[in-house]
Amino acid sequence: MAHRIPKINHQIQRELSELLRQAKDPRLGSMVTITSVSTSSDLSKSKVYVSIMGTPEEKTNVLKALASASGFLRRGLAPRLCLRRMPELEFARDDSIEQGAHLLELIDKAVKGEEA
Repeated sequence: MAHRIPKINHQIQRELSELLRQAKDPRLGSMVTITSVSTSSDLSKSKVYVSIMGTPEEKTNVLKALASASGFLRRGLAPRLCLRRMPELEFARDDSIEQGAHLLELIDKAVKGEEA
């Protein structure tokens, strides 16, 4: 079972990414990237971490859209995954990509400051 959860996480991430590309909800028009998935050992819940590009208001709207579409996405995942029990999807924002970009910007400024 310990080897199964990471495989399920990867498969959920891949399939959800595909489903989001096909989604017709205009609130999901922003750039949404699924960064990781964490599924409980009993397969009852999957926490889906998403990175969202846009303004803070757009980010909030996208999270609300994902939460309201979780049932639809769960039903879309069911035929793609061979699981007896489909986990409930919970979406959480992952700001690690933005934080990394900010750190790179700070490093670039520091290097340019040394050169000047």
